[in-house]
Amino acid sequence: MNRIEVITSVERRRRWSRAEKERWVGALEEPGAVAAEIARAAGVDRSLLYRWRQQLAASREAPCFVPVAIADAAPERVAELSPSSAITIEFSGGVRLKVEGAPDVGTLTRVIDALSRAERRR
Repeated sequence: MNRIEVITSVERRRRWSRAEKERWVGALEEPGAVAAEIARAAGVDRSLLYRWRQQLAASREAPCFVPVAIADAAPERVAELSPSSAITIEFSGGVRLKVEGAPDVGTLTRVIDALSRAERRR
């Protein structure tokens, strides 16, 4: 330990800047980091590092959802199925739909939609 801290005021609490806290919390989040070693190097208790991590995480912007677009089924992908192939779709409640060969996309979509609606009504 090469660092010596002299407290000259009546107040005995030390103050850390946000940058210092972020630096120590950042070190804590690195792969293979040992909280006890980081706390010892910072001259604080491990629990304080965890508290800082929690405070810094709370002050960050909350995560948001990323918009997702679902593309329509590509007819050319369904046409690639060989006539001898089979698809089995299992719905909740034990209902199974087995489709053999290369189905028409529109028909298959309507059948799945109808079975899904029937399942929701139960």
